[in-house]
Amino acid sequence: MSQVFEGYERQYCVLSANLSKKITSATLLNGEQKKQKVSEIKGGLEDAEALIRKMDLEARSLPPSVKATLLAKLREYKTDLNNLKTEVKRITSSNANQAARDELLESGMADTMMASADQRGRLLVSTERLNQSSDRVRESRRTMLETEELGVSILHDLHQQRQSLLHTHNTLHGVDDNVSRSKKILTNMSRRMSRNKWIIGSIIAVLVIAIILILYFKLIH
Repeated sequence: MSQVFEGYERQYCVLSANLSKKITSATLLNGEQKKQKVSEIKGGLEDAEALIRKMDLEARSLPPSVKATLLAKLREYKTDLNNLKTEVKRITSSNANQAARDELLESGMADTMMASADQRGRLLVSTERLNQSSDRVRESRRTMLETEELGVSILHDLHQQRQSLLHTHNTLHGVDDNVSRSKKILTNMSRRMSRNKWIIGSIIAVLVIAIILILYFKLIH
């Protein structure tokens, strides 16, 4: 809900309650005191109408899902304002003072005033409930944003861990290739050493045979 609308709404509820009290007290006054009180009431009605217009403009500027609820509340406030105007007209009419006293003594007028007070009480309760609902929605949204940020952080950490694992895998793969190459080199060196041993052995054998032959021919001759 719009905080601007809520501000106007609270101002109107307070003003409406004050006007209702002033209207009740005005019915018990006479002469200049009554005129002064009525003048104050009319000024308050003008302020109330200004607040109604501001709430109407603010409500119509909001999204449809919120606007419908606020306009429904606004219709109740307009009804309340019309009731206040009707009461003011009643006390400003001819013989209004005596008529108002008679009406206050009648149960019908008492019931009307009580119904108006009950209506304002229900409006205040509804406003408080809507404010609480708005607070819960804001809290849920804040929790959702925090959860989303936590999820993004976890995904980022997992991505970094995956990169580390891939780097480790590549390093191990490189070490394995080096080990394989070293093994091949050692195998080739071993083969060469074995081949060299055979060659050296053959050379030694040939030399021994040559020496034996030389000694043999020398002994014969």
